[in-house]
Amino acid sequence: MNLTGGQVVARALKQYGIEYVAGVPGHGIWSLFDAFLEEGSNLPFIQVMHEQSAVHMADGFFRASGRPMACSTSIGPGATNTIIGLATCYADSIPAFYVSGGPATHMKGHGVMQEIERQNENAFPRITEQVTKRSYKAGRVDELPFIMHRAFNTMLSGRPGPVHVEVPMDIQVEAADVEIHPLDLRMARGVSYPDPRAVEQALKLLLSADRPVIVAGGGAISANTSSELTRLAEKLGAAVSITWNGKGAISEDHALFIGAVGQTGTTCGNNITASADVVMSVGCRFTDWSASSYAKGVSFSIPPGKLIHIDLDHHEIGKNYPTEVGIVADAKATLEAMLAMISDADSRKAIARREKFLADVQKAKADWETMLAPRRDSRETPFTSQRPLGALRKVMNRDGIVVVGSGNTQGAVKQTFPVYQPRTHLTSGSFSPMGWAVPAAMGAKLAMPDRQVVSITGDGDFMMSLPELGTAVMNNIPVVFLVQNNQGYMSIRGGQRKFMGRHIASEFNHHKGNGEPYSADIAAVAKNFGVESWKVTSDADLEKSLKAALDCGGPALVEVITSRDAAGPFATGWWDFPSPAYYEKEQAAYAEKRALEQHL
Repeated sequence: MNLTGGQVVARALKQYGIEYVAGVPGHGIWSLFDAFLEEGSNLPFIQVMHEQSAVHMADGFFRASGRPMACSTSIGPGATNTIIGLATCYADSIPAFYVSGGPATHMKGHGVMQEIERQNENAFPRITEQVTKRSYKAGRVDELPFIMHRAFNTMLSGRPGPVHVEVPMDIQVEAADVEIHPLDLRMARGVSYPDPRAVEQALKLLLSADRPVIVAGGGAISANTSSELTRLAEKLGAAVSITWNGKGAISEDHALFIGAVGQTGTTCGNNITASADVVMSVGCRFTDWSASSYAKGVSFSIPPGKLIHIDLDHHEIGKNYPTEVGIVADAKATLEAMLAMISDADSRKAIARREKFLADVQKAKADWETMLAPRRDSRETPFTSQRPLGALRKVMNRDGIVVVGSGNTQGAVKQTFPVYQPRTHLTSGSFSPMGWAVPAAMGAKLAMPDRQVVSITGDGDFMMSLPELGTAVMNNIPVVFLVQNNQGYMSIRGGQRKFMGRHIASEFNHHKGNGEPYSADIAAVAKNFGVESWKVTSDADLEKSLKAALDCGGPALVEVITSRDAAGPFATGWWDFPSPAYYEKEQAAYAEKRALEQHL
């Protein structure tokens, strides 16, 4: 076929299963965008208000469905606006296909068309190299079919992640006789299976343990191994804790679920996991958030506890903790192998010896419920950040999807909002940018149109992607945006107060006159975008407003006025943040916890 470079990209995306492309048009990409209208591609294009949102939308689409989505921008500022989105995908191992324009090959190095060229000609791909699995740059039309299937192979094989393909402006319009390579003949087949000896060794440790805990990370979700993980926990009598990205790996109404570990984990998640003599990690990187900055005895006690670490990437084994058994393999294949090796007799024997441990688990869960309930069930106004979450859980379907922003909201949802299925709690657990949840929720809804989808953010987070309300209206994407308005960056204020005793620039206030709190009328702004909206200030209106938003059939927003001073989740773990030397009291408290950190 005689195809332009733009047609090659468009047809390959269509043939490789891409359902949507999101982005913003520009001079450097409009020839490629035109190919989306050509017969043989006909790809639906979602025009967003900011290029960063296009990547976040593709991110949310994959997290909700396990299917990749594409995004595309022009060159120069349009391209560099994607870096935060790409870094978010890269940190959380999320596939996203990003294609950008580039300066014409005969013009490179001259500084035309927003080219970055002072240190290297056409330097933008060098920037994306740091936040993608690989960046490809087309030099001829006839090499584009090869680049396209290699990019998809890279994006989806092994540890997944985003890729970038740059197509210079002249390559977009020039034509060549080419053939789109069938992807099913170019992809790696099967999964990485574990070493049977390592599986046997791991199982021996688990069966002999007195207090075994399985920690589910994001890798457990991406490997689609929730069923195997739950069955293995039941056969072993092992408790299950989760990280941010592992939330949903086991139903939270399961008797063996103990909640999250880490700085904003649950008390039972941290205490039970820290007391474990054997921990089995499934797709968990042990970030500082999830490991309480490695303070021994807070979230983990390794050693003396022994670690079984299952991960697809050998780079993670032994990185943050010494590992008794390291298994580099697909998580689902590994858990299936373990299940096949456990006899019913071994299972009964293991559970019988853990009677006290399982009693401790139930006691710890009851203690956590006692601690959480007053905030979650409070009828005070302005609301605690937990109260709207309890109300939403009552009116939302069991399989509904929540897409959660950063900061206090992120921690409160992790602690307070139970989910029951994988891919129904989506959050950026590693990079955690503000402005992620609103477009990611729209991506999730495009991927799963028959599910309820609710974006949950604070007002500071929401403001960073507020213009995307227009995207939701123009494309009739019926997401509910729950905005907890506490008039500032309360997560930052809380940290400043804790570590320094005062705060700066973390509240939204009038800085002239009386210094009263400042806020836009978010519900009114949403109405001006064409979004049906509710502003909730009384407890009597909370649940019915959320239900009305879910039932309205279009984009909807519920603004909930939330207390600044009851805004945050419980800080049940530890996070290493030092205080300046002139704060002696805070320095002393910091030094006490810092002494517990294991020197890595």
